[in-house]
Formats: sequence, structure tokens, C-alpha cells
Amino acid sequence: MNEQSDLITTDINGYLKLHERKELLRLLTCGSVDDGKSTLIGRLLHDSQLILDDQLAAVKADSARVGTVADGIDLALLVDGLQAEREQGITIDIAYRYFSTDKRKFIIADSPGHEQYTRNMATGASNCDLAVILIDAVNGVLTQTKRHSFIATLLGIRHIIVAINKMDLVDYSEEVYQQIKSDYAAFSMHLDIQDLRYLPMSALKGDNVVDSSTSMPWYEGAPLMTMLENIQISSDRNLVDFRFPVQYVNRPGPDFRGYCGTVASGIVRKGDKIMVLPSRKTSRIASIETPDGELEQAFPPQAVTFTIDDELDISRGDMLVHPNNIPYFTDRIDAHIIWMAEMPMQPGKQYLFKQATRKTTGSITDIRFKIDVNTLAQTPGDNLGLNEIGRCELMLTQRIAFDTYKANRSTGSFVMIDRLTNETVGAGLIVGTGSVITGSAWESGQRSEHLQATASLISQENRNERFGQTPKTLLLTGLTGSGKSSIAYALERKLFDMGRTATVLDGQNMRLGPSKDLGFDEDSRSENIRRGVEIAKLMNQAGIITICSFVAPTDAVRKKARATIGEDFLLIYLNAPLAVCKERDTEGLYEAADKEGLDTVPGVNLPYDVPEDADLVLPTHEISIEESVERLLVLLENHGAF
Repeated sequence: MNEQSDLITTDINGYLKLHERKELLRLLTCGSVDDGKSTLIGRLLHDSQLILDDQLAAVKADSARVGTVADGIDLALLVDGLQAEREQGITIDIAYRYFSTDKRKFIIADSPGHEQYTRNMATGASNCDLAVILIDAVNGVLTQTKRHSFIATLLGIRHIIVAINKMDLVDYSEEVYQQIKSDYAAFSMHLDIQDLRYLPMSALKGDNVVDSSTSMPWYEGAPLMTMLENIQISSDRNLVDFRFPVQYVNRPGPDFRGYCGTVASGIVRKGDKIMVLPSRKTSRIASIETPDGELEQAFPPQAVTFTIDDELDISRGDMLVHPNNIPYFTDRIDAHIIWMAEMPMQPGKQYLFKQATRKTTGSITDIRFKIDVNTLAQTPGDNLGLNEIGRCELMLTQRIAFDTYKANRSTGSFVMIDRLTNETVGAGLIVGTGSVITGSAWESGQRSEHLQATASLISQENRNERFGQTPKTLLLTGLTGSGKSSIAYALERKLFDMGRTATVLDGQNMRLGPSKDLGFDEDSRSENIRRGVEIAKLMNQAGIITICSFVAPTDAVRKKARATIGEDFLLIYLNAPLAVCKERDTEGLYEAADKEGLDTVPGVNLPYDVPEDADLVLPTHEISIEESVERLLVLLENHGAF
């Protein structure tokens, strides 16, 4: 493991070149208090012979003075540098250590385990590729274990190694290891972890840290150092979406103007056409300059200077992209926010937002929900306190170019700064664009006083007589998979065969047309239904029976729909149980909600209010589509449709 290359004495330039070409892995150790994070890092460095003699001597002296171990060396002191940390035997601030082996370079961050220092842990995790989550074999999975696991995945760490530490205290029991592994797997199935590995170890004794342990012959996997050296992270980088936030305009003389910064994602080549945001002006890359000379192409995370063919107004905060692959560009943002200040967040207050190289002011317009990181439950809240996490909507004073955090960490994140104290108060992870709805359109008035309805020359009675029916609007509501669309179209077919005039307004079809600009948050769902109901109202006025198929998860929205249509509105609840709906799910929506953390599924991670005022309840898990249609026909007849 120790990098003792002959090149260092025979060819120093060759040695430096070899060292420069090594891949860098940034990793984080996290977990609950006293799970052994600092000890693990110390053991990793010690057994890899990566500690200098004077460092080792200092740690030996400090171990004897501090007395945190009965005998021997307290390897945790290699990273616990603060006096308070050494006195208490805990980690308070993030400590970084750099080391290198023959295969790879490493920057390792040791994070604190106490809940009050969660913001420190989040700071350390923000730049990491991998997280080692330690679990004390004696105590098992704790609240802070879950908290750190959630934050690590929220911050986009794709590789998780669950190191079940202190196996020496449980006699290296395979049963204990398997039970803790099972407990963690049950919790983590709701997290977005792409690469999850388990490892039994003892950081104090060195078992499975650098070398395989002889005390646990039942474990056939690799030790930690082998995992760290061989885990694949090259594919984690986004090499598709070219993003270059301009950091500085270099103008050393009249003959040169270059745009400096770091390539956030994607690959750009000399001669490529580029677009500047926000101006949307286009040009081509004339050259790619570096201190070592000109390049033909650039990729992340290279720091380069671009020159372009045209004279364009480009300044710090602008972003260069490929014209056929542009990011979101709006002033409304939907994001997870980790609050990092003692003073609670104040919705409506103006904060400074720094995203990539751009700064703008803005405010939190809505806290959709807070996330209990211990249970992953979503709870309502009016503000966020220290270390709390919430899903929020932001309104900025300027439009910015961004990607989702999942697609691009650099352009999908931001920090919030208090404008008076200049303190960093929050960290944001962008989920997508904010709602296009600036308020509920159900109760809003007309945009112009000059608008007024125009009456048809055909009366409602004339239409009813012509079609031989009194039009009704039926809203079929229920969970995804309850059978809404199937029954709606079967009813339409039956009415057509009976000589009636009917049509279906399906929620998904609405999203392909009139509602294709909407998302899946609560406001967007409400707006999708509102648009459908307004169309249904027009259909009714034309004499047509309208069958609406929407999830319509909230009682408030369904009541608004009833109020909009009036007495010709009928609410039908399809009450198939969630388990049945999951079995019928052919699109994988429920599976995505369980495994990928998809948070747009009513009944799973969004609420569904069971209707108490339904005009008809259809147990679609017990009766056929044909029987459901027959009951709907009886309902229509009883309400005077024909």
C-alpha cells in the first residue's frame, strides 16, 4: 500500500507526473457518536504506513497525556485536532486528511457524530464521492446512523459502505453482523443508494481495515482499503451536459479576452458552438487555454480559460452551455434546504442566494413539508430550525440557469446567506423548477375587467332534447392502479353503444396537452384538476356527459370541483387497497417510490384523503369492470341523466 516508488529518487518529474494522473476519491466517515470514525481513519493511515515518524511520536505523547485509551496509541488523535475534541474524545468540526496509495489519491473527511453538529457533517459530505457509515456492533442502527445516511444520499453520494465496527466487542459474531445488516437494509430501502456495501470490522484492532481479518473467516469480502482503491467513480461524473459558470473575465491586454472558470459538467471541444445564459447569444470556442498550454477539449473538473470567436457581453455569473442542451432557466425553484443557522428560517424574508458563480436575492415562498430524517416522514411546518431539512419553493429576483442536484451537483446547489450578518444560513439542493402557479386559480378573479361570458344561441334545454340526456360530470378518484381510466373508457363505450354522447378527460392525457407545463406537487395537481373541471363544465354546457379520471388526492380540491360544476357533479371513489394497486401497477410507479425515493405518489409518500362525500363507492378489487359500469349507469339514471 505504501507509495515507495523508486521514481522519487531517480526521476522526480516522472514521480510527480505519475502522482498527478492518479484518480482522486473524496470520502466521508460518518455515523453516531463513539462509533469509531476518527479511530478508523487513524488505523487506515497507520496500517498503510502513511504516518510520518514525527506525527506518530506526537500522537503517542498525546495518548499518554489525554488518557483516552487504557494503553497503546489513540489513533483517533490523528484527526481530532481541537483541544475540546481530545478532552471529550469526540469529533466537533470536520477534519480533513490527505493520503495516497499506489492506485489512488484520497481526501478523507471525518465528520462529527453529535446531532448539534449535523450542519458540519452536511458541509463535509457536499463534495464527497463515497461515504463510510460506521455502526457500533454493540449498539446497532441508531437515530444518528439514519440521519447521516439520509443526508449523505440527499447530498448525492452514490456509494455507501456500511462498516459495522467494534466486532471485537461482540466476539466477531456473524449473527450480530447479519442482524445489523438486515436492520440497516430495511431502513435504507427508502433511500436513493445506487451502490451499497457492507463490511464487518474493528478499527481499534485493525480487522478488515487494510488487511483481511483472521478473526472473521465467515466474511469473504474485501477489506476497506481494497474497496476504497477499486470502487468505480469515473462514471459518476456528468459528461453529457456541458456547463461552464464564468468566474472571471481575463483581460490582460487589448488583444486577449478570456473567460475563466471550472468546467462543472460535460465535455467541450475547440470549435464547439456555445450559448451564453442569460443573454442566449451564441458563438464558438476559439481556444481552450491553461497554464500548461492550449487544449483541444476540456472536461470536469478542469479549470480553464475559453476564448470565443465573437465579441459578446459575458461577465461573472453567466453560464456557457451547448445550444442544444440548455439547463432550466427560471426564477422559481423547488429545492431541499438544510438549515444551518441558530435563528429559524423566515419565509418571505429576503436572503442572498449564491448558486455556482451567480448571486441574487430571493425568498422562501412556501415550505411544502419538513422531513423527519429519523423516520423519513413528511410533516407540515412554518419554518426550519437548526439542522432541519425541508422541501421549499423559492422565488428569486432574477432568473438563474440551473440543473437538478441529482444531475449536476455544481449547478444544482446553492447556499443561502443572511444579508445583514453575512452568515451562511442554509444549503439548498435543487429538485426542479418551482410551481408555475403563483396562487390558487380556483378563487382568483379575472385578469381583465373587460372580459365577459358570451351566451350561446342554443339553450341548454335544446341540447338536452337533441341528445336525449341531461349532462353530468363524473369524477372518478382513487389511487393509481385502482382502475379509474379502465372504468372511465368502458363507461364511455357503453354510453356510446346506448346512443348517448359522452367523453373522457383523463389526468394523464391532460398532462400531454393542456397541462404539460405542470409538475406533480400539490399545487400542480390542483391546477391540473381545475383545468379538467373547467373543460368538463364546457362539455356539460355542450350537452355532453363528461367522465373525469383523476387521482384527485385532496378533499379540498374535490370540493372545489363540486362547487365549480354544481348539482350536475358526481363523485365516485374507487377504493381498491394500496397492495392491490401496487400489483396492478404496470408503469413501475410504486416501485420507483419505494426504491428510488420518488416523492410524487399519493398513498405512498404523498397523502390521499379518502372521500367522505362520494356519491358512489366502487370496490374495484372485488367487482369487475363490467359490474362497475353497470353501477355507474344506475347512478346516472338515478340522478336524472336519462
